[in-house]
Amino acid sequence: MSRPPVNPAQPASGPDGSDNPDGSSSLAANRLGAGRRPLGIVIISVVVALEALALLGAAAWYAFELLTGAPVLTFWGAIFTLGLLLAFSAWLFAVGHFLFRGYRWTRAAALVAQLFVLTIGFPTITGGLVMQGAAMLIPAFAAIVFLFQKDVVAFASRTGGATGAL
Repeated sequence: MSRPPVNPAQPASGPDGSDNPDGSSSLAANRLGAGRRPLGIVIISVVVALEALALLGAAAWYAFELLTGAPVLTFWGAIFTLGLLLAFSAWLFAVGHFLFRGYRWTRAAALVAQLFVLTIGFPTITGGLVMQGAAMLIPAFAAIVFLFQKDVVAFASRTGGATGAL
């Protein structure tokens, strides 16, 4: 006989109706750190949210430049670029939010975002903008390191379940 899969992000009920599957007290589970959000999740979520804010700021600056008459090669190409900046910002906000809640798919999305930041941060540093490049690379490296910690992997194992993700 097989048992249903256990999701560490959601509490399971025990045989006596308690929140713990072995029937132990919730005080003992709290001492062991069960159900707590790891610090790594908080740090990664903050890094991703700050990256989303940076993209939103870049989109606002880009829109301001378009409205004030900055020269562009093609108008529709500039509108498309603005749409991409806004879409990626919204995507990163969603990744940060659902990562904070413990959803499984967000780890891969956060990793891809950090790899994109690395591909921009390294040329920024080698181009002579050391402070700006470091401001991109240090949080991205920290997020990548935290993404592979055991407690972060265990916490971010929640699936969508029966309710809608949004």
